[in-house]
Amino acid sequence: MECEFPTINLNTDEVKEIFESVKTIAVLGLSPDESKDSHRVAKYLQAHGYKIVPVYPKGETILGEKVYKSLADIPFEVDMVNIFRKPAALDAIADACIARGDVKVFWAQKGIVNNEAAKKAQDASMKVVQNRCSMVDHRNLQA
Repeated sequence: MECEFPTINLNTDEVKEIFESVKTIAVLGLSPDESKDSHRVAKYLQAHGYKIVPVYPKGETILGEKVYKSLADIPFEVDMVNIFRKPAALDAIADACIARGDVKVFWAQKGIVNNEAAKKAQDASMKVVQNRCSMVDHRNLQA
């Protein structure tokens, strides 16, 4: 897949609204390795009061939270999906978010863009953020 420029994205005010409204964030690709970006970002968000839900193929707990193998396995409401996966995986992730019916925000981290998946999520009434780091945005909006 070629590198894409995000054609669907929110502005700063809309991103601020996300952080004010979401409470539960499923982190897809949350690594137990503390040196990985997914771990650092999730730990930061957790420290700032968000409920983090690790979605990772193995392990029992990450950051003290129960690990789920897939988004579909989470038995409670998820406000936002924060994605640390390759762009090609976003189509299936968008479908999983739509199938759940409760995801309000589809957030693809820095370096991750898939406009087709973003459009699918947007058409299902989700707010979409691509190619932005949730930790950096949150930190900048707190300043």
